[in-house]
Amino acid sequence: MKLAALLRHGVEALMALCMTGMVLAVFGNVLLRYFWGTGWVVSEELSRLLFIWLVCLSATLAFGEGKHLGFDLITARLSGAKATVLRWLSRLLMALALWYLVRGSWEQVLVGMDSRSPVMNYPLALAAAGTLVMGVCMAVLLLLQGWQELRGNPSGAPEADAGRGQP
Repeated sequence: MKLAALLRHGVEALMALCMTGMVLAVFGNVLLRYFWGTGWVVSEELSRLLFIWLVCLSATLAFGEGKHLGFDLITARLSGAKATVLRWLSRLLMALALWYLVRGSWEQVLVGMDSRSPVMNYPLALAAAGTLVMGVCMAVLLLLQGWQELRGNPSGAPEADAGRGQP
């Protein structure tokens, strides 16, 4: 439980750093252009890279907390064996989608190792790594949710959320 909370806080801190970096880059660039007629050439690339990582980290965090976009119109009305079968079918389809995401992201990372960004000169693999990390983390979380259900937690939600005092 403490490890899950520590990881959650670490991801939240990384998200805050990404947002802070984006705000400083964009707002600083606006101020420079407005008052001095100049700007930072790295502002656009930096804010884009930070935005990619912000989206990937927040999507992973939302998935882990069960707050990601979901469609449960049918499964919410079922119980017993039918609900269990549909939950596992849903997990199987998510695992397939994550497999394609991770595979495609890995290929983009490999291609991006030899390509550089035009202004900041960072390897483009750094941007593609955001979706790779997201896909791998979501796959691990999906496995953990399945394991929790097998251990007797029917919702498959992480046990760390049970003591957070949320309704």
